[in-house]
Order: sequence, then C-alpha cells, then structure tokens
Amino acid sequence: MIHTGRHFLQIPGPTNVPDRVLRATDRPVIDHRGPEFAVLGAEVLEGLKAVFKTNGPVVIYPSSGSGAWEAAIVNTLSAGDRVLMFETGHFSNLWRDIALRHGLNVDYVPGNWRRGAQSADAEQKLKEDTQKAIKAVMVVHNETSTGVTSRIAEVRQAMDRARHPALLMVDTISSLASIDYRHDEWGVDVTVGGSQKGLMLPPGLSFNAVSEKALAANKSATMSRYYWDWQEMLKPNRAGFFPYTPATNLLWGLREALAMLQEEGLANVFRRHDRHAEATRAAVKAWGLEVWCEEPKEYSSSLTAVLMPQGHDADKLREIILAAFDMSLGTGLAKLAGKVFRIGHLGHFNDLMLAGTLSGVEMGLQLAGMPHKAGGVSAALVSLAKNHRP
Repeated sequence: MIHTGRHFLQIPGPTNVPDRVLRATDRPVIDHRGPEFAVLGAEVLEGLKAVFKTNGPVVIYPSSGSGAWEAAIVNTLSAGDRVLMFETGHFSNLWRDIALRHGLNVDYVPGNWRRGAQSADAEQKLKEDTQKAIKAVMVVHNETSTGVTSRIAEVRQAMDRARHPALLMVDTISSLASIDYRHDEWGVDVTVGGSQKGLMLPPGLSFNAVSEKALAANKSATMSRYYWDWQEMLKPNRAGFFPYTPATNLLWGLREALAMLQEEGLANVFRRHDRHAEATRAAVKAWGLEVWCEEPKEYSSSLTAVLMPQGHDADKLREIILAAFDMSLGTGLAKLAGKVFRIGHLGHFNDLMLAGTLSGVEMGLQLAGMPHKAGGVSAALVSLAKNHRP
C-alpha cells in the first residue's frame, strides 16, 4: 500500500524529531578541537544541568542508553560489590544483566511488572543490611516496557530512614524531559539518560549526571574503564572539549532541543505530558480495555501500555494499524510480547497529534475485530479540552 502524508511514530522512543532540531544538525562538521566547538561543548554541558535539575557535572557519551548504564556501574563499583535492584520490567532486567556481567552481586527484588519499585521493600532490605554491604540502589524511574513510573523521592526517603550509605542510581532514559525529575533534590548519585526520547533527538547520545558522593566512590572503584571513565571526560569538559571524537552534529541538535525546552519551560513540558497521558488513559477506559499499570500513582506520562483482551494478539493489531494507517505503536517486550501494545506520547507532541494517534488505534481495533467499545477518541478529546491551558 502506498501511504500519503506523514508517518505516525508513536512508539515510546525514539520519538519524533522536531524540524528545528533536524535543521540544527544539518550543518558542516566542525573541528572538535577548535574554538567554535569549545563554545558549543560548554553550552550543552551547562544546559543539561537544568534538565537533570543538578548543579553537578553531566557527562555526555556518544552511545545508546545502555552505554550510560555501563558507565554508571564501572565508575562507582568494584567486582563483587552487592547492589539492590528492583524488577519493574524488561529494562530493569537488562540493567541487572549488565551488573551481573561486571561481577556484581545483585539482590533483585521480584516484581509483577505492573508496579514500580516499592520504598517499603528498599527500606526493609537496607535495614537488614547491618554490615552496609549494599553499595548501590539501582532503580528504573520510568519503565519503558510497562508504562510504570517508580517514585524515586520515596525510595530516597526510605534510604534515609534506614540510614544507609549506598549510592542511589536512577535510569531516566524514558522520563528525562518528560516526567518531573530532580537529581539533586532527591539525592540521586548517578542519573542515566538518553537523547532519543524526551530530549527530542535522534539516538546516539547518553548521559550520566553525577553527585559529589559518586565522584568520591569513583576514586576507590576498581572496575576497568577507559571509554566510560568520568575522569577522562571531566578534565577536557572543563574547557568544552571531549577526550575522543564526540557526536558533533548531535550536539548542535542537543543545543537546539535544550533551547526548545527552555522556551516552553520544564514545568509546562511536564504538564503537557501529564495531559496527554491522562487523555490516553481516558480513551483506553472508554474502549473497555485495561491500562497495564495497576497503581494510578505510578501511571507514566511518557507512554501508556494497553492490555489486550484474552485470546487477542497485540502484535496482530499493531500490524493492521501499520498497514492501514502508517502508524507505529510499541510492541510488548519479553514476557509481555503479544499481550500489550504501547502508545508513546512523549517528546515533540501536541493535542492534535494525540487525537490522530488515538483515532488510528480506534480504527485499528475495529478493523482487527478486537472486542471494544466505541468512543475512546471522544473521551480523550473531552479530557484534553477540560484540561486545556491557554
């Protein structure tokens, strides 16, 4: 089938890249050792601090988010160290696998993938650790595979109540610049981020926001590191440079994306994501379907995972929607394969784009013969109008 018009990319990342960001990257490559680059490097390194809400350094890597996961581990820990992690979905599993491959002893709190990390579990585990053997607590803020958001401030409070000195590491790959996040205020030691979601860039950049406590741990950590070494990065970063060839044109795009976020205001960015998530859930409820996340306080504002009726295949629905309407929805990952589809509503996104997205889902449900009620789009429009902020 020949499609006209634009493709609807409604997976929860990579997200739609704004024309302004595309145009910013469309320029000749410059000398990454020259004075023009030094200005660019210094500007983006400083600008990122506002997004992470930190006064500390942010390290930029030319990599996917997986690289930033690895960097968080090798810069702060040593083989044999014990860490506390929480099973919240597919991506918590992947981070655990990286930890295991680096020889860490992972205390993995099991979960049903429908809830986030629970502060009570963290507090109990840390209080039981009377020898203070746990060196880090590692949490995925927004689990991209499930649409469940963990309450990081509550995890920090649990750590404080337990009077435990462990580092707090948080993955914000699908929440940064989409869901309220506060690195300094919440006492996070290493925050992991990526470029291809709320920051509205193509894939290719990842980030570590680093606390003073994490920098102190870096001095005694014994894991081998070269490419990921914070110290090798931080020294040239002071002058706006990098120790090896950076992703120069993506940094031009990052500068433009940071400008866009500043123009809108982060508080407004978060409100916009909240509105779109609420409207999406209104549509799901009106269709008679079920949001996968089972705790309203943990609903994600980046994406919504929708549970299919028993006996119906989410991937078949996605295939029909892609073929008929040229719209991509997120697949179910790992044990959720075929059971859920994921609607991404993050990044460069607005009310009419969401209305088009939900129209495609509703028409797809009808074409696929999936049991549902009509009126999901109407419910979403009512929600959007009710919560409209001029």
